[in-house]
Amino acid sequence: MSSKEKSGSSGRAGQRDLTVGSIPFTLISFALPFFLSMLMQSLYGAVDLFVIGRYAGTSAVSAVSNGTQLMQIIGSVVMGTSTGVTVSLGRHIGERDNESCANTVGSGIIVFAILAAVFTPVMVCLSRNIISLVKAPPEAFDEAVLYLRICSCGLPFIAAYNLCGGIFRGIGNSKQPMYFMILSCCVNIVGDILLVGVFKLGAGGAAAATVFAQIVSSAWQITYFIRHKLPFAFNRVYLKLKRRFLTEIIRVGVPIAFQDVLIGVAFTAITVIANKRGLIASSSVGVVEKTIMFMFLVPSAMTSAISAITAQNIGAGKKDRAKKTLRYGMGITLTFGIIVCVISQIIPVKIASIFTSDQDVIISGSQYLRSYVLDCVLVAVTFCMNGYFTGSDRASFVFLHDTISIFLVRIPVAYLMSLLYPDSLYPMGFSSPAGSLSSIIIISIYMLIRRKKEKEAKTLTHHDSI
Repeated sequence: MSSKEKSGSSGRAGQRDLTVGSIPFTLISFALPFFLSMLMQSLYGAVDLFVIGRYAGTSAVSAVSNGTQLMQIIGSVVMGTSTGVTVSLGRHIGERDNESCANTVGSGIIVFAILAAVFTPVMVCLSRNIISLVKAPPEAFDEAVLYLRICSCGLPFIAAYNLCGGIFRGIGNSKQPMYFMILSCCVNIVGDILLVGVFKLGAGGAAAATVFAQIVSSAWQITYFIRHKLPFAFNRVYLKLKRRFLTEIIRVGVPIAFQDVLIGVAFTAITVIANKRGLIASSSVGVVEKTIMFMFLVPSAMTSAISAITAQNIGAGKKDRAKKTLRYGMGITLTFGIIVCVISQIIPVKIASIFTSDQDVIISGSQYLRSYVLDCVLVAVTFCMNGYFTGSDRASFVFLHDTISIFLVRIPVAYLMSLLYPDSLYPMGFSSPAGSLSSIIIISIYMLIRRKKEKEAKTLTHHDSI
């Protein structure tokens, strides 16, 4: 088979050519399955929190909140690495280079196997030490350890899901991962109702339901890949690490993974700050974080869609189409952010009461939500730009500006506000919008510098031609 053999635009395993057709339609139709997948994924923790809040009490809510934050940090490494697979594979799909596509998938499988082999025993064995580091309230400590330990057993299946998702999205298929996640979420909901609601197993039951759902979803994905062929030849020969393709995955995946880890660290740091203020503050922050997670689904879906579409178009030499995709994505995300922000200012108490019936937590959480939700407007810029930078193989800049935002703005502002206003979470909620605003400033400066350099390069080229 020729290394430059052309792939069909609607090949096997749901391949789709993202370099042609209406840009708004392509963006929305590709982002919608992303959104639904992320919605289902968010329902994992949300259902845990909802059922726990109704059947197990405030200490269990805090335990699930702390355990979920920590699992998200490890999950971020896996998801970031899957983005590396998506972008690398998408670039080769755009180039119609099937040999490189197969090598990317093979290297990706080895990388994810290594990640699962390393993180699973570490998280299982060190769960108690990790929970101690985040200063979980004493009332919730043992349950948080149990929740984290059980969830950590599911890391191999989280790795399998994200690898498969990265491959599907790289070939232009964002629907199949959605179907896998819908199945997983349904299994998780049933498990939560049985183990927590009926058998009263608390946080441990919620964790067990989550792991079982991950096993079911991963088994289905593996079966699917066995029965369906990829749009390029792939066999065991490609199951090896090759430096070029490993470098491609790492160049994008590592910065994105570290960026997502840092975001998780920021959330965890804020959780630690809240934990020191007591059980009510800890539970309030946990409830609002879950709420914000849903509000961030649209910008997150746009980020993933823009990165995948940009990768294919850059590979096909269609840079203008990639830029237009970015502009449409920003417009959609900004509109959504404004709507969500306005609604949250009008009915914050009703929103905060979705995940808990504790009136103290609802009042405290509604204060935190009203300031935090302003970030939904600002991420319309930061998330979409991050997707574009990632697809353009500039993930290192994404990591840089997010690092500055988190460590120089977001965490310090949260800590300062907690000291200055110990009786309210409202001021502390501004830490997230402040962090995004700083990222926008850095991105703007970066873009101005790049445009200046591009103009200078064009001028020099023009003079040389004369």
